Amino acid sequence: MGRSSHRSGNDRGLITVALARFSAIGDVAMTVPVVYSLCRTYPDISFIFVTRRTMADIFVNPPANLKIIGVDLKTDYVGVKGMYRLAKELRQDYDMDLFIDLHNVLRTRMLRLFWRLSGIKSKVIRKGKARKKALTRRYRKRLLPLISQRARYREACFRAGLPVNDNFNGLYDGRAKSDPSVFAAITAPKRPGEKWIGVAPFAAHKGKIYPVEQMAHALELTKSCDHDVRFFFFGGGGEEQKTLESWAEKFPGSVSLAGKKYGFAVELALINHLDTMITMDSANMHLASIASVPTISIWGATHPYCGFKGWRQHDADIVQLPMTCRPCSVFGSKACHRGDYLCLTAIDPAAIAQRAVEKLS
Repeated sequence: MGRSSHRSGNDRGLITVALARFSAIGDVAMTVPVVYSLCRTYPDISFIFVTRRTMADIFVNPPANLKIIGVDLKTDYVGVKGMYRLAKELRQDYDMDLFIDLHNVLRTRMLRLFWRLSGIKSKVIRKGKARKKALTRRYRKRLLPLISQRARYREACFRAGLPVNDNFNGLYDGRAKSDPSVFAAITAPKRPGEKWIGVAPFAAHKGKIYPVEQMAHALELTKSCDHDVRFFFFGGGGEEQKTLESWAEKFPGSVSLAGKKYGFAVELALINHLDTMITMDSANMHLASIASVPTISIWGATHPYCGFKGWRQHDADIVQLPMTCRPCSVFGSKACHRGDYLCLTAIDPAAIAQRAVEKLS
């Protein structure tokens, strides 16, 4: 059957829609509830999602009409020529009708340009930079909650003529657990009565990292509860790996995944079996959220008002201090105006432990 025959049977006039988001990990994870819902809202349309190859495994159990395309932007598609070649290859392979840019950076702007020259229309995310600046500036701060990043993704789809029904219930559909054999290389299945707590104490910037010594104290308080607690530590290599491996030795039975590179599919399957995750405002907060795990998130320089709270996470599980200088940064990358990061150092470890124990009861 020819393309025109397909088009005549589609009341939206669309056959294939492309979307793209290349980074960061948390932002890519935040696309999942929207993209999966979009695919299920329009089962007669084929969707392709373009992202970095290292992030493709985040999309566990995708809808049947969704294809994830992971690309290497450091070696295979470098610079203007590389993006032109990527645009040309995707155009030839999938013959898209529409492009929804969920990133709006130089690379995706080039894709929009090249595809527009081929007659492919596009819509782009509105980042709301002016309101974010008003929320994070030092003086005359407008402390008002902004719409979530997921709402910005949905809004871009709406302007593309594709309103999205919210029908995402987690990567594992919110009912069944992932297959334990997927993470068998990390641990055996959970024993009866055993409680698993994930801990992801690091983030990309200092303004989002709770002091390591205080976090270790919070874990000691949590471990001293009446439950059979086992910790799983998530992090990167280098100093993070050294710290988390030392914690794994300090808390018998615990496991450090830092630097092991099991991949998102394996780690998400394990996360799905956790009773709770303790994390910063970081990628792991979003990964735990889409894996349907109650998440205790710790916020310092950043703030949930910026729109980056985890999917379906409760405000009661957010640990933060009511300081007038917060938030001072959207991403936690700016230096502390006070110089002491009191927004993090003044958080009582007992407050974190209390919330963790409540999740285990």
